[in-house]
Amino acid sequence: MAITADQLPDDPDALKAMVLARDVENARLIQIIKELQRHRFGRRAETLPADQLLLGLEEAEQIEAAGEEEAERGDLAARRERSAKRRTNRGALPPHLPRIEMVVDIEDHACPCCRHGLHRIGEDIPFCKPPK
Repeated sequence: MAITADQLPDDPDALKAMVLARDVENARLIQIIKELQRHRFGRRAETLPADQLLLGLEEAEQIEAAGEEEAERGDLAARRERSAKRRTNRGALPPHLPRIEMVVDIEDHACPCCRHGLHRIGEDIPFCKPPK
C-alpha cells in the first residue's frame, strides 16, 4: 500500500495520525513475526503462558485428582504383588551346569616387537545349558 507524496494530506495532525497508525500496524506485524519465528525455531517443548492456564478448571481438576487417588489405593496391592514378582535374582548360573574351558593357542609365544614372552590376557568360560 504505497502512498505517493501527492496523496499525503497537508494537515500535520492528519500526518501524525497516519504515522501513529503505521507504527501500531508495524508493531503488530513485528509481534506476529516473532511468534512465527519462536514457533519455527524456538524450543520444542510444549509450554503455555501462565495466563492461558487460568481457565477456571480447578473443580474439575480436584474431582479428577480424587478419582486418581482412589484408583491408586486400589492398585497398591497389585503394585506390591508385581514388585515382588520382579525381584527374582538372575545373577550367576547354577553350579550344576557344565562349564567348557576353551584355550586358543597361538604358534608364536614371543612378542613381535621386543621378542619377550607373551602372557595370557584374559579367558572366557562359556556356560552350557543342558539340552531339553
